[in-house]
Amino acid sequence: MASYAAGLRYQSRVDLMLAVVAEGATVAGSLTTSLCPSAPVDWCRRLLPSGHGRAIVCNAGNANAFTGKAGETAAALTADTIAAVLGVDRDEILLASTGVIGETLPQEALAAALPALANHLTAPDADAWRGAADAIRTTDTFAKGSSAPVGNSSAVVVGIAKGSGMIAPDMATMLAFVFTDAQVDAQTLQTATSLAVERSFNRITVDSDTSTSDTVLTFATGASAVEVNALDPSEFQAALDAVMLDLAHQIVRDGEGATKFVEVQVTGAASDEAAKAIALAIGNSPLVKTALAAEDANWGRIVMAVGKAGQAANRDALKIWIGDELVAEGGVQAESYQEERATEHLRLPEPRISVDVGIASGEATIWTCDLTHGYIEINAGYRS
Repeated sequence: MASYAAGLRYQSRVDLMLAVVAEGATVAGSLTTSLCPSAPVDWCRRLLPSGHGRAIVCNAGNANAFTGKAGETAAALTADTIAAVLGVDRDEILLASTGVIGETLPQEALAAALPALANHLTAPDADAWRGAADAIRTTDTFAKGSSAPVGNSSAVVVGIAKGSGMIAPDMATMLAFVFTDAQVDAQTLQTATSLAVERSFNRITVDSDTSTSDTVLTFATGASAVEVNALDPSEFQAALDAVMLDLAHQIVRDGEGATKFVEVQVTGAASDEAAKAIALAIGNSPLVKTALAAEDANWGRIVMAVGKAGQAANRDALKIWIGDELVAEGGVQAESYQEERATEHLRLPEPRISVDVGIASGEATIWTCDLTHGYIEINAGYRS
């Protein structure tokens, strides 16, 4: 791994990272659903079907999105330069960028920085992991990393991520690079990655905005000689799920201006998909999120969010809890409801909202944060 202060946007901090894996490694990924994807997303979308890769290069501060031919040229320059240094094919170099949309990368500075980046490659010790996690940050206030063992085997899953704002399901302005030394064929790795992303990154929201640049890549090197297909099939999935969910939670905890990490659970929906849509309507509502910031038990805003979600809900069977406090049932405020207890729960750093919509057995949980003046301050001056 390597990280390097290239000065592509930020001064006096690392903003370029490289991770290299051994020949024969498999790779899988999940990319943004945005119809205005960045040049690196297009590059990865072309390469991922092969199931093989040797490296990931990422820069922070410039998304290389909506940059036309210049963006494509910068992507090719990055892949060609690193491929030449490593002595591998350019189509084995995966790319990611994050930062401001619509500004071209300074290609002379990039061309000078890439060989220097490669010259900083070291074994992936704790310092190298932290350097890589730092190098992909934009408005993040801390570097994000996680690891988990694969069952009782010697194999592990390790990952880093970035994200703080422009965070919404179908991923977000978030990047995650996950590595395992287990031996996993490309198809199995892709299936496991897609499932883990759906259970983690696709269930978080900070501000409802899906980015041009979202990229999750999972590399399996096989260095441990532990064959996933020889294990209980749930063990590798569990490890991958654990790492991605931990990283996803860290992104929400670091939400721009956030003071609360909020769990929203919906049950009783027509399907799990319907439950997720209702939970996201609650988690994305600016009115719900500002009430959370104010620690105001204005539960009518939750009713509003359920009603606008576009999914079946029985008004007269609806139940709402703030923490363990039953707030509403039977189409009215619950007789036992005491606002002081709900408010006390909202003063916690990790409050919980639960809703049963009274239709069927669908359920889902998502994670969000509150909306404060800090979010406005960060984003109003993001380019300055």
